[in-house]
Amino acid sequence: MTKTAWTRKDLVGLKDLSREEITLILDTAKSLQEVSTRPVKKVPTLRGRTVANMFFEPSTRTRISFELAEKRLSADTINFSAATSSTVKGESIKDTVRNIESLKVDIIVMRHPASGAPHRLAERLDVSFINAGDGINEHPTQALLDMFTIKEKKGTLEGVKVTFIGDILHSRVARSNIWGLTKMGAKVVVCGPKTLIPPKVEELGVEVIYDLYDAIKDADVINLLRIQMERQSECFFPSIREYANTYQINRKVLEVAKKDVVIMHPGPVNRGIEVSSDVMDGPSSVILDQVTNGLAVRMAVLYLLSGARKKIEG
Repeated sequence: MTKTAWTRKDLVGLKDLSREEITLILDTAKSLQEVSTRPVKKVPTLRGRTVANMFFEPSTRTRISFELAEKRLSADTINFSAATSSTVKGESIKDTVRNIESLKVDIIVMRHPASGAPHRLAERLDVSFINAGDGINEHPTQALLDMFTIKEKKGTLEGVKVTFIGDILHSRVARSNIWGLTKMGAKVVVCGPKTLIPPKVEELGVEVIYDLYDAIKDADVINLLRIQMERQSECFFPSIREYANTYQINRKVLEVAKKDVVIMHPGPVNRGIEVSSDVMDGPSSVILDQVTNGLAVRMAVLYLLSGARKKIEG
């Protein structure tokens, strides 16, 4: 395991993390992975610590994964519902969070539709923050679990070619993955309609390929991204049907890909749009492995932040 020590109070993105810090998280997740295979799936690591899950957007995998990770580490957990909170009465997010912080909560896991919301709060408050997705900016733990899964399946991240297909423009998952994978030595390709490729994305160290077949023919990993209709105020392509005809990964398309290509998706999956059912449920798909690995990765992040807090408090 890497000898790098974790010293950060928060995990709000991968943009500012070093290769060594990312390696530390992945190594820690590997060591915690076996906890979920025990007859008693619990360790006392975070006993006496309190974690508040504050989700201002809908979530299934991320919210449940964090809550279960907290319970596996024996933390006390508070689940915050934006729909029934004082924010609907006009209270600011900062005041809401400060009130929760005043209850001596140690860590806040936050998902928010405004890009940068966890970052700004983390700078102003003493409580530790974990970004569970902010607007179209970043989703660090999803990228970490994606990298963990790739390393598990391919043995390394160095030199691995990862192609992202879909709505790159609105994808916080793509952004975090780009920051993380390029630092770890992977080759990243993005593919999708020109209207859904961010301007100057090449400056982040990725290659842009608009033709689907060219984008996947040498890929070791294909990571599919959902068309995020809820984040789009404009029409970026004629129709969902046309998008599926051009960019869907199905068995015919995969004939040009490597035989051992790995198919990934952060979820939720729109079957029949970005991927066909036979591919999603086929031997190349590791989508459910991603969900499983997300638990270990989030346990690792909670564990490392808790240790950093102890040092700060001590």
